[in-house]
Amino acid sequence: MSQRSQFALFWAVVALVVAVGVAATVLSPAHGGAAQPQAASTASASAPHSYELTANRSTCGVGWGDGANAAVPGGAQSFTIANGNDAPMDIQLQEQGSKKVFLELDGVGAGAKTTAQVVLGKGRYRFACYPEDSQPAIGATVRVGAAPHGAVLSAGTAPLTRNQLNLVAIAYGKWVDGRLPTLKKQVAQLDADAEEGDLARAKADWLTAHLSYETLGAAYDAFGDHDAEINGMPASGTTALSDRGLTGFHKIEALLWSGAPAAAVAAQTRRLGAAVDSLIADPGTAQIDPLVIGLRSHEIVENAIQFELTGATDAGSHTNLATIDANLSSATIALGFLKSDLATRYPALPDAEAALASTQKLVESYHRPDGSWAPLLSLTRAQRERLNAALGGTVELLAPVAEIAEPRFTPDE
Repeated sequence: MSQRSQFALFWAVVALVVAVGVAATVLSPAHGGAAQPQAASTASASAPHSYELTANRSTCGVGWGDGANAAVPGGAQSFTIANGNDAPMDIQLQEQGSKKVFLELDGVGAGAKTTAQVVLGKGRYRFACYPEDSQPAIGATVRVGAAPHGAVLSAGTAPLTRNQLNLVAIAYGKWVDGRLPTLKKQVAQLDADAEEGDLARAKADWLTAHLSYETLGAAYDAFGDHDAEINGMPASGTTALSDRGLTGFHKIEALLWSGAPAAAVAAQTRRLGAAVDSLIADPGTAQIDPLVIGLRSHEIVENAIQFELTGATDAGSHTNLATIDANLSSATIALGFLKSDLATRYPALPDAEAALASTQKLVESYHRPDGSWAPLLSLTRAQRERLNAALGGTVELLAPVAEIAEPRFTPDE
């Protein structure tokens, strides 16, 4: 999993590309369903009201209106913002009071200028600038009038602070800690059967333990080097069987399903047991970074598509569908820890939850009555297309969670 993360297709914040590579995020129409990142563009048929703004260490958004309590027309707004600071800064357009964020410009370079658009309804708004290594600069409040009839307003996202996300990360970490003793017991059973030479039972034990580990997907960065020892992938140009440096589940899988002698299997199951013990003994095992907790449900499904649905991780057991099932459980669990925070921030959360459930039901339809799983290659073209579509739709619905759960500053009024 740690090796997978370097290939992970991280959620995309749609960027307004300028010379300095600034990313502009505008949220989707307020009455158009899910709040998702979308291209920074107007959703109104009328021409936008255009403003040239400046920002520096002490001021932010100067040029929008004419000072405190200025009034401007509602509807589409086009802002060209110049960073007069000597360091990069992040810039937000916030609703005063609620501090909902309607526009974000990340990493505007020193001396750089960028343009972005947003569609605003009646309310009081302000720009907030966050220079690197400096205190925030809060712009003057601007009163925005009603938007023209038919204008599709940009949605705002109520910010989540790092402290709020830290509570989520701590709770998830405790859940992971609670699962590790079960993993240890399952790996011990795998080792015992391998030591006794009962490789048929060892295969069943391997799958049970591997799926338990795969449900811990949101913690993989916290596992560090332990993850490579436990669930690493073979080096480029090698296979799980030929890579002499590979250890963990995939090495054991390759040995078990290639007909290797019990002694060779047992040598690796002992190493796996030691690796799990090291993981449990490491005090940093379940210290999940609150900065990335919002990414995980999306990344887990994305990785399942990239590595499991393609069969890239199959070392002989042909149990990729079982792993996808465990990954979907993992994503559901990770999302569940954010549910109370997302409930009022992501209108499509019920759709995302329903997509996870229906996709998992589809995957589990390939779990045979005898306990085995259908190999990927046994699926018909129609079955693969349906599975691909279900997983793709699910990952699309989960993508906005990363943007909404990004920790944001909330300066005092």
